[in-house]
Amino acid sequence: MTGLGAKARASWMLGQRLRAGNLEIALPNGRVLRLSGREPGPSAVLRLNRWRALRRFFGGGTVGFGESFMDGDWDSPDLPKVIELAARNLPKRPMTFRTLSPWRLGDRIRHVVRPNTRGGSRENIAAHYDLGNDFYALWLDPSMTYSSAVFADRVDDLESAQAVKNRRLMDLAGVKPGDRVLEIGCGWGGFALQAARERAAQVTAVTVSRAQFDEARKRVAAAGLNEKVDIRLCDYRDLDGEWDHAVSVEMIEAVGEKYWQVYFDRVAASIRPGGTFALQAIVIENERFDAYRRSADFIQKHIFPGGALLSPDVLRDHAAVAGLSWKSAAGYGQDYADTLALWRSRFEGVADRIAGLGFDERFRRCWSFYLAYCEGGFRAGNIDALQVALKKG
Repeated sequence: MTGLGAKARASWMLGQRLRAGNLEIALPNGRVLRLSGREPGPSAVLRLNRWRALRRFFGGGTVGFGESFMDGDWDSPDLPKVIELAARNLPKRPMTFRTLSPWRLGDRIRHVVRPNTRGGSRENIAAHYDLGNDFYALWLDPSMTYSSAVFADRVDDLESAQAVKNRRLMDLAGVKPGDRVLEIGCGWGGFALQAARERAAQVTAVTVSRAQFDEARKRVAAAGLNEKVDIRLCDYRDLDGEWDHAVSVEMIEAVGEKYWQVYFDRVAASIRPGGTFALQAIVIENERFDAYRRSADFIQKHIFPGGALLSPDVLRDHAAVAGLSWKSAAGYGQDYADTLALWRSRFEGVADRIAGLGFDERFRRCWSFYLAYCEGGFRAGNIDALQVALKKG
């Protein structure tokens, strides 16, 4: 594409269906195109460096748009704002699988052939978390917590907000001194350590990431909590035992649709009658779920292979089948947007050190887009972060 004529301009406007907000597009030939919706909304600026960005977006949806950014085809002074604007203008019921382009069908097929069997789950998790503890330590807070913080209780720094999040989950589960608590997907051990310190709980925490397992065990030993916290390299499907309560923080996104019921059944079997399961999960709007599950987005292709989000209704249904009753739920989508903004700022601030670990510029742009993509989605309200309390019996 060497210019943006009337036909291409109309295609752009129709493709965007800009109902709300404003978009300024700086074209490669120096011209500026301004689009305005009928309703109020975010204002964003997009700078096209190459005409092919339009072709890649039209042909590949969000995947093509993200890959085009990775290759430097376009930029923005406020990347999350571009994503938020696009998210706010998506139809409530997006296109379904039968209308996907060949490019997007290919992405969907690649996603489907990476199921979360026991072996596949280890491979898919390793593709993300085994990028290296040094990589994550550069831009996460000192507790190495890689999930949404909760900016409440008069705290505004990231580490304190992560501690608030953990306390709310402990309160949801009803963790008391001496309780035996199972954590499914323990990351680098932040929740387990805090539960042992603050609630004197006996915590069993599992992960399938070798890198996280090694680091979490080191952190437990350094804290002198080996008698309180047991970190295991273990798939949730292989759990054997019964605990008073269970907690899982943003691990269910990596389970995969085929295994959601297996996950909830295993949780239910692992807690005593009357016990509570406190779950923090990223969810997609109920209205968007059907189209979402029939496609594969940028995150599924480039960041979390094999992953998938539930909707609130789907989550509730699977929990009920497993015998877990819904006690309460609270949403923290805007807290997650704020968490992501801090992560992205920290990530960009250490770009030179990330490069020193062997990651190239395309990788940096991929992760910058990923963090902005998530932030924009949360700010638009298309996705949310729920803390849910589920009771057995």
